[in-house]
Amino acid sequence: MAIGKPISLTDNVASKVISSIATAGQTLFTVNGGYRINAIVVYRNGVCLVEGNDYTATDGATVSLVVGANLDDSVEFHIFDDFRVADAIVSAATNQTIEGNLTVTGTFTGATVGINSAGTSVGAAKTLNFIGTGNTFHDNGDGIIDVSIAGGGGGGVGTAINYIDESTSPFTYIDTIVDVTENMLLDTTNSGKSDSFVVSVIPEISIASGIAVTIGVGKTMVIDVLQIGDL
Repeated sequence: MAIGKPISLTDNVASKVISSIATAGQTLFTVNGGYRINAIVVYRNGVCLVEGNDYTATDGATVSLVVGANLDDSVEFHIFDDFRVADAIVSAATNQTIEGNLTVTGTFTGATVGINSAGTSVGAAKTLNFIGTGNTFHDNGDGIIDVSIAGGGGGGVGTAINYIDESTSPFTYIDTIVDVTENMLLDTTNSGKSDSFVVSVIPEISIASGIAVTIGVGKTMVIDVLQIGDL
């Protein structure tokens, strides 16, 4: 047990102890990790030394004994540091800043990502779900995911055919037959607010039994506009 005035700690003070074995006559000791000036206590063979009389600690890195130590003397440095709320994440804080990288090993919940379309906010979401068989994804590493949208690559109209590494090739494909499996009403709510053409480049549209596709007023259905079925 150390001899001298005991050290009492409050809840917001953290401490650590660094030990060193002295050589004969050693006066200068380097404190591993450094210390805050006026926040260090030095013990020699369990006896608490007096700063200014027995040692000096003024540079935050080294401690100098006034009288050199004996061989194999045990010199301990008790280092104290503040633990402040500003150094921690506060659960109820409105705004917080974290410098450097943040690694989460568990499930990250509660956060959303703002979604913009042409600079206009369309809402926020926790998950982005790309619908359609033509959407492809390629992991470039370092958290970067390339997203290819159907019709946005390849040779033009149709679903893009990518290279093996998922980069865009000059080709697309169009299925010759597609099934409609849900009732659809093509009107001003989803096919333009005025008279418009509803177009499909697929030669054959197969409507499942019991399913209705209704063409609204002012809408004109055009199938196989590119005459792919005649190829």
